Amino acid sequence: MTRERTASGVVSAPAGNAALATPLPRVLRPQRALPADAVRPTRAEVNLAHLRHNLRVMQRAAGGARVWAVLKADGYGHGSKAVARTLERAGASGVCVALLEEAVELREAGIRLPILVMGGYYGRAWGELVRHDLQPVIHEPSQVQALSEEVRYSDSEPVKIHLKIDTGMGRLGVAPKDVAAIGKLIQSSPGVKLEAAMTHFACADSWDTDSIERQLDLFDAACAELRRQGLEVPLRHAANSAATLKSERSRLDIVRPGIALFGVEPHQGACPELKAVMRVSTEVIALRDLEVGMATGYGATWRAERPSRIATIPMGYADGLSRGLSNRGFVLVRGRRAPIVGTVSMDMAMLDVTDIPGVRVGDECVVLGAQRGTAGEGSIYADEIARDLGTIPWEVLTSVSRRVPRFYREP
Repeated sequence: MTRERTASGVVSAPAGNAALATPLPRVLRPQRALPADAVRPTRAEVNLAHLRHNLRVMQRAAGGARVWAVLKADGYGHGSKAVARTLERAGASGVCVALLEEAVELREAGIRLPILVMGGYYGRAWGELVRHDLQPVIHEPSQVQALSEEVRYSDSEPVKIHLKIDTGMGRLGVAPKDVAAIGKLIQSSPGVKLEAAMTHFACADSWDTDSIERQLDLFDAACAELRRQGLEVPLRHAANSAATLKSERSRLDIVRPGIALFGVEPHQGACPELKAVMRVSTEVIALRDLEVGMATGYGATWRAERPSRIATIPMGYADGLSRGLSNRGFVLVRGRRAPIVGTVSMDMAMLDVTDIPGVRVGDECVVLGAQRGTAGEGSIYADEIARDLGTIPWEVLTSVSRRVPRFYREP
């Protein structure tokens, strides 16, 4: 007996057996609201012109080295697919991601640049690397063996690999003493082809240039050992944003900028010409007047010490406005800083707008970025928020969650 799916979502038996009709359980996949469907005014604007500008800045800083853009964590929260398309058209030479699924997402979005998967964990999904023409970072012998077997069984072309050398990060990579052994293994594995050797700096974001030099000495020695094993090392790369900007020696053949592409200096004064790419804004959705002694928010952590006007905004810690900013952070309203008061909740936060004249429901509030308004002009950027939270700008940007719709803007 066959059954048919009806337009109403019911599986029914053939005619004459209507009593056997049973409702079909419907499984709906959760979807993020599209910008056109978004009712809540909270949004993130991504300035693609600023992104291209920052790429040009990093290309100049790289000298003759190729720029492979690091777009892990959904392009540092900016939306990896749109960012990758923009950078590909603007002249980036490659893309780096952390996860295999991030790489597959970009390939399926039509990105044709070389894509390097840096996370080091591939499970049993070696076939996905082969099918999507991805380049994995390899850091132990078992990976060489597994990938070579996959290529042999699938009758594919050898996969280009990037061998990671641990020169001081202590996280992933082949120890210098083991380079000779893995070099011999690569040479005897026809399924893989050494495309590049790479390392990663532990302290490049500080002003400690000596640590960069020490790690590069170890890296140079490791590459020399690979050549002694008869392996060509066509490409070498080590530099992140910070090293690209301050260490000419580290630029090698490829540089891997991430945070700088999105307009954040890896350390203060490193490159003032970078432009912030993301701007996060929302609106006032409610206003109330509190008398002296009245509280706002969970736990009553803030009480009015004077007659106060409080604005509520529809953005909370589930959106990327950290709970750590409770009673210490700021939001721009009409171009002036309004203190965040009370505890930031999951979906909302409160601002003290007592000293900002004329605030109304519907007024724009800027959580990240610049604003010019009737009461002044100001800016709040990721590095400032990071200092308030005791963290780094990377975390601030990647915390802007996917439920905040991204709008991509050209000038």
